[in-house]
Parts: sequence; structure tokens; C-alpha cells
Amino acid sequence: GLSTGQRVVTVQKGPLYRVRGSHVTLWCKVSGYQGPAEQNFQWSIYLPSAPKREVQIVSTVDPSFPYAIYTQRVRSRGIYVERVQGDAVLLHITELQDRDAGEYECHTPNTDERYFGSYSAKTNLSVIADTLSASMAPQVLTRTEGDTVELTCEVSKSTAQHTHLSVGWYHLQGAGERRAEEVLALSKDFVLRPGPSYTQRFLARDVQLNKVGNTTYKLYIGGVELSDWGQLYCEAAEWIEDPDETWKDISRKQTGRTSLAVVSQGRDLSVDITSAESSLSEGDTLQLNCMVGAQKSSSRHFQVVWLLKGMEVARVDPHGVLVWEEEYEERAKLGHLQAFKQSNTVYVLTIYEVELKDNGTYHCSVSEVKTPEDFHSIQTKLSSGMQVNVKPIESRMRLSVSTSTPQVMAGDALILLCEVQGATSPVSVQWWHLPPQHPGPWVLVATMERDGTLSLGSTYRDGGTRGSLRLEKASSGTFTLVIPNTLDEGDSGRYGCEVTEWSRSQSWTEEGETAVTVSSMGLGLHATLTSRTVTIGYGQSFELVCQVSASYTLEEVPMSVGWLFQPSPPTGHYHELVRVFPSGTVAWGASQPPRFQGKAQLTKAATSFRLHIHNTVAADEGTYQCEVEVWRRNTLPLGQPAATTRSNAVGIKVVLPESKLRVATTESSVETASGADTAIECRIVFAPNNSQFAITWYLLPPPLADASPLQIVRADYSSILEYGAEFASPAQKSRFLSQRVSRNVFWLRILSANPEDQGRYYCVVEEWQWLVDGWYKLGEGASGRTTLEFKLPEHELQLEKTNRSVSAREGEEVTLRCLLQGAHLPATYLSATWFRGKEGGHVRPLLALHRDGSIEYPQESLAGRLHLRRPAAGDFSLTLHSVEEGDAGVYHCQVQEWQQQNEGKDWALQALARSGYTQLTTIPPESTVLSRICASPPLLNFILYLPLVLILLLALAVFCVYFKFRK
Repeated sequence: GLSTGQRVVTVQKGPLYRVRGSHVTLWCKVSGYQGPAEQNFQWSIYLPSAPKREVQIVSTVDPSFPYAIYTQRVRSRGIYVERVQGDAVLLHITELQDRDAGEYECHTPNTDERYFGSYSAKTNLSVIADTLSASMAPQVLTRTEGDTVELTCEVSKSTAQHTHLSVGWYHLQGAGERRAEEVLALSKDFVLRPGPSYTQRFLARDVQLNKVGNTTYKLYIGGVELSDWGQLYCEAAEWIEDPDETWKDISRKQTGRTSLAVVSQGRDLSVDITSAESSLSEGDTLQLNCMVGAQKSSSRHFQVVWLLKGMEVARVDPHGVLVWEEEYEERAKLGHLQAFKQSNTVYVLTIYEVELKDNGTYHCSVSEVKTPEDFHSIQTKLSSGMQVNVKPIESRMRLSVSTSTPQVMAGDALILLCEVQGATSPVSVQWWHLPPQHPGPWVLVATMERDGTLSLGSTYRDGGTRGSLRLEKASSGTFTLVIPNTLDEGDSGRYGCEVTEWSRSQSWTEEGETAVTVSSMGLGLHATLTSRTVTIGYGQSFELVCQVSASYTLEEVPMSVGWLFQPSPPTGHYHELVRVFPSGTVAWGASQPPRFQGKAQLTKAATSFRLHIHNTVAADEGTYQCEVEVWRRNTLPLGQPAATTRSNAVGIKVVLPESKLRVATTESSVETASGADTAIECRIVFAPNNSQFAITWYLLPPPLADASPLQIVRADYSSILEYGAEFASPAQKSRFLSQRVSRNVFWLRILSANPEDQGRYYCVVEEWQWLVDGWYKLGEGASGRTTLEFKLPEHELQLEKTNRSVSAREGEEVTLRCLLQGAHLPATYLSATWFRGKEGGHVRPLLALHRDGSIEYPQESLAGRLHLRRPAAGDFSLTLHSVEEGDAGVYHCQVQEWQQQNEGKDWALQALARSGYTQLTTIPPESTVLSRICASPPLLNFILYLPLVLILLLALAVFCVYFKFRK
């Protein structure tokens, strides 16, 4: 029943409020983990200015973990992690700054076999001002045993949060830095608590602490004792209750000290030496107080001698006359030394600008004399020693260089911070820059002298390029350099701050640096064009989405988007449809018709740009792209863009609606008599109500199965007629008519039909619809074939049906047979027509012999070479003179028998017959054949350079050569 627990990271519960400048700790611990007992911890912060961006602070495992803004503080132990135990740590911030406010995250790297549980926890820390103050006027008091002492301490605060105060009084006995002893304190819970040595006197009400008004606290000591000799001070603390219901002191303040000398009621003389500070640096001020305790001191006379390392420094007689030892006289004249009698019981020695030779133990020796003029000592007392340590001047200056803009785009501002701590004298500041790709000397950016005078380096004096640089002293120790407008990647690199502290002709210099990266506006700039559909129906809408991305925040830079278009088929280049500028101005392309503006819709959401086109037409078909231009921030006027990118191309195809047309395809036949009127029907089975139709009628002549159809007539959707070339004569136009019988039925009417009209007829129906901007053909359908046949008497003509192949040499003549076998009916007349068809082409009439004996040549250019001999009544053979290459083809004749009726007014067709087919092949003349062979260089060269060819080919070659030269 064992199971593995899940990892849980717990951090100090927030929100926490801590005062600026204080030492802050945050605890974090982990439980339920696997792996080693010593877990690692990493602290990060999410600043209010960028709540989603993690800024790494410090790690127990990775020294390179801190970001540049925290590197210096971590190295100098201004921020560090204290390991309380293997799975618990404290984050220390030794001097809290305003920029430390934010959401802190404690993360524990995984040591488990699998991820299970939580690996980090967060808490909020707010930085508030330190408003606590405590003050007491410093005094030097001498009291006799049993006297009373009353001291006043002023304590106030103005913190916005709910806090409590505690106020306590403390006693330091004798000279030196002994541990202070608590006299009496008022706790944050408003409870009075005496120190161990003062408990009995507190219970006897000889020691009291009283609050007077809102800010005044008074200490009352009734009946002072010799043990009260020393220094008294007041300490106040401000407390706040954290969310975990514990109270935390967020600020403590101590007042100056009051020196208290207590004189015994007996005759004994007491002497003590005190100092507010015994550890000093060169140049500090040392003040020593010699406290004389004696009863009825005002009527007694004392002589005081100041000693250093047992050697006299100065002497003050009972009249207060001061005598310096010889080696101190010069310093005293310069005002660096002072000794005087403040009262009969208080004597003061002050050394201004202490030096190293002032190190050592100081005593004051007090001698009582009977009268001021009598220097005979009644008694002499030597004070305890006061050890004074004077240290060489050392700069306590510490430097922290950081930036709130470690990564920016060209055109953004750089903000660099140089924080100076511990400097006690005026400082001068210099900022330097080392570009990344130009190793060499550092370039001076700006200088601020001790008096605040500002100067810029030569490279940075032109305010028109990077803007007006600012170097400001934001607070007592913070210097801020602002470069408003970075130019390009050249402003990347390291920025160094050099601070010099000046004191008494000495100087100390500290340096620090931070790195910044200025990226090109083109870095990572990319545009992607998409569309949900790329095949669009006529009249429908489509939308193009241009998604722009970059390695920086695009919402903060000026950006324009242009929409480009290349029609289909391509014209070789794109033209601009429309462009949206950063100001929101829309500029339409000059080549766009006004209709486009009315149907195009432009929208923008963050970095997504959309072009929506309504009522799509054929002109909208083509390839689209979007072009993005970006400018540097804070650049006005915009000028040339800093970077440009084009998206991928998206092709849009505009398709017509699917045709619903269905045409009847049933094969049929129509029988008619010569001279009668007839009609061929074309029926539409189904079509939408909003469609219009164009009808084209075709004829397939009977002789050749593969002959091309002949267009008779076309009636478009507006009923405009267009006749084919074979039917364009007035006579044909008057006989062939296209007629719409009903919405879905069309007729081809043939008036006065004759046998030449025989063949297979069909129609092609085109479906047309009005779509947005015009009429468009959606589709077409062909009907079934209708065969037109003639009804003839049972009598038949007999024509020779034999198919033949005939060859004729060009330039010669050839006769094509057409013989009537048997006799025709009496009182009848014959007519005959010769036709020629070419492979894959139309069958065309060449010659027509009418029943009255007249001859007609449909192709007049052949009239001189065609001859109908007719040696007999039934012989309709055709002679073709001067045969040409173009005469090749398939020939046949058609003979008709006519009889006159109705008293000679009408003629009736009695019989009809077709001959067999004759295939005519033309042959070039013999000389032409030879000349073609001999004129062929490859063939001639082949013959000349191959001696082992056959004798026949060799003879032929010789003949060719001979013929060529002869010619």
C-alpha cells in the first residue's frame, strides 16, 4: 500500500510589505520530493512593468543564472540564498530597493523519476517608504544618587498599511561598545516589559514609561542609582502583520544618546569618560566627555588633564584656562583641536578631522584642589580608558550597473542605471560604450561632474540621430542614462559606468558594466498569408489573413500593410491593391477600379490583418501577397521603413457555378420528301430558371464517318444569329432557321428540303447566367443525332458502288468513274453532283450537273480543271486536268432522278444513288523526285563517303551527281 507523494513547493505567503533600505528575507521549502536530500532552488521575479516576463535573480546551482540587472548585486552578496536545511532556504536582500517590488517565484529543478506535483510557488513583495522616525535631544546629565531623571522620545510614522509601534529605552554602562541593557519597553501589543535589572524598580514604580499624546514617550527613573551611570537612548520599531498571521518588524530607529553621570552621596570622587563614537575613519570628528561625579560639585574645584597613551594632551585648570602640549598647539591653532570646560562636572575634548596618530587609549585625570589658585591636589582620580580606533580612509562605495532595457529594437530607448552606495563624498560619473563588432577603445557617452555639470561624448552630441541624451541623478546615489532613440545594432554591446569619489585630495574609482542587445527591425520579421478557401464561387466572398510575427512586440512599432495582386494569367509583376499606413490612412492602388473599393473590407486585430473581398468576379482571380513595413519607435516623420517583408503567395481561383444543364441525347430520325419543309428538335431536359441558352446547330454529312461537323447556325442568349461558312449564302440562310418553340424546346427548321440536306443533325446548348458583372457560360451539352432521310419511290437508280484507289502524277490528268447501270424511268431527268472529302475535313461539292443540263462550280477556282465528259447518258465520270498535290482526297458522285408533275410546274425526286468512293493519291513528277534526293546534303554525303555501298546505290549516286551538274 505504499505510494509516492507528490512534490510540493511552498513559499512565504504574500502579499508582503517591506520598507525601502531594509534587510529582507523570503523563505521557500520543498516536500514530497525524490532524489538527494539537498535540493536546489532558483529565485526569479516578475516585475509589475512586465508581469509575464521572468527575470532570473539567483540560483543555488547555476552561477550564470542571474540576469544582468541582478548580476552585480549577487556577486557582492547584496542578494544571496541561505540554506536553512537541505530542502529549505532563505532569500536575502540586504538593502531593499524600489525596483525589487514584484512577484517572486521559487522554483526547484526536478530530481524525481517523473513530473508529479508542483515545482514552483509565487509570492508578492511590495516596497514601501520608511516613514518611521525617532528622536531625542542629546544631553549630558549629572545626578546624585536618589535624584530623578526624565527623558523624552518623539516617535512617529505615516505608513499607509496597518502597522504597530514598539518603543523601548536602553542603557549602555561605562565606556566602550558593551551590549545595551533594556530598561523598559512598550511592546507592539501595548504591553510594558522591564529589563531584568529593572524589574523590581518597575514593580516599585521607580521606573515608568508614559505615552503623552500621539508621538511622545517619556521615561521616568525615580531614585537613580550608581548603576545607572552610562548612556541612555530610545529605540522604536514598526511592526506589520504578514498574511501568515506572524508579526514582522519592518523598520527600527535609534535616537542619539544621553550621558548620565551619577554621583555618590559620600565624599568619594568619581570620573568617567564617554564618547558617542569610538571607531572612526580619517577625517571624522571625535568628541570625548569627561564626567566628574562629586557631591556639592558646584562648590568644589577641579583640574582636568587629557591623556593619550599616558601622555598629556591638554590641561584645563579650575578657572577653565586651557594649556596644550607643544605638539598639539599647531593643530589647535588651525581649529582641528578644541578642549573646554562645559560645567564644573563636564569637560569636553574635540578632535576635528582625526588622523591615524590619534589612535589609542584616552583617559581624563581629575584632581580636586582646595582653591583655584592652590594647585595642591586634595585627591586625584583617573578615568577608565576609552579606546579610540582611527582607520585609514577607505571608500565604502559600492557600484551596481544595470539596465531595464536589456533587449530592445532599433528605435527604442535605452535606460541604463548606475547605483552608487556607501559614498560619503561627492562623486563624478562617466558612461562608456563598447560596440559589439568593433573591438577597441571604449567610446565616451556622457560625463557628470561633481557639481552636476553634464557633457556628452563627440559621437553622441548630435541630438537629431539618437535624440537628446539625458544623464540624471535620480536620487542620492542613482544615476540614470537615457538614450531616447537607438539607431541600429551598433548601439548594442557593453555599457560601462565609472564612478569616482573625491575626498581631501584623494579619489577612489569603481567600475561596472552591463550588456544590451539592439536588434534590427528585420529580426524575425515574417508575414504569413492564409485563406480558408482558395477556390471561390462567382459572387461569393473570400478572406485573406496576413499574420505578422517578429522577435519583438509588434504592437509597439509603427507598421503598414500593403495588399498585392497579380492577375491570372500572370502579367509578370504584382500591383498594389491597397495599403494601410500606421496612422490608419488607407491608400488605394491607382490601377484599381472604383468597384473594388466598394467590395473590399480591411480589418486589423493585434498583428493580424484581413482583406475581405465580397462579390467575387473573374477579375479577382490570381495570386495575392501582403507586404509589411515597420519603422523604428518614436520616429517622426516616418521616412524610410526600417524593415520590409513579403508573405508567401496565395492563389485564388474563381470558378463558375456548376452547370445543371441536361440535354436530351436520344438518337432519332426524320423522314421528309424533296421540297417539303421539315424540323429537327432540340430538347432541354433540365436547366435552372435563371439560365439563358445559346443554341448551335450542326450537320454531319453522310459520306465520311470522321468528317468534321458543319456549323449551320448559332443563336446566342440574346437571339443573335451567326451562320456557318457553308450556310452563309442568302439562299441557305433563307432555308435554315433556328426557332425557339418553348422555354426548353428549340427547332431547326429546314425549308424546301432537298437530298443534299441529308445527314445527321444535332444541337449544342450553352447555359448562360448573369453573375455580378456580366453574362457567363456555365456549361454546354450536345443532343443526340437526328438523321434526316428522304422518302423516295420504290424505284432505285443503280450506280457502280465499287471503291477504288487511283494514283495520278502531278501535272497530268485523271478521270474518276461514275457510271449509271441500267436505264432510268422514261420522262425523267438526271442530275449529278461530285464531292471531295479530305481526311478529317469537310466534304465539299466540286461540280453540280442540274437536270436542265447546266453545270455549276461551287468552287470557282476549279472550274478550269474540271470536265464532265458524258460520252453516254449514264456516264457522269469526272476528268481532273493538271493534277495538283492538293487534289488528293476521297471523291464520290451522287445522281438524282427527277420527274415533272402538276403540268410541268413542280419537280419530284424519284430516285437517288451514290457511287462508290475513289481515293485519289497524287505523285510528284519524276524529275522532282530525283532533284529532291540529289538536293539532300545528308543523303549525298552518305553516298559519297561510303565506298562499300551496294552497286545500285552507287550508280544512283553517280547519276545524281551528274544530274546536279547538268542542271
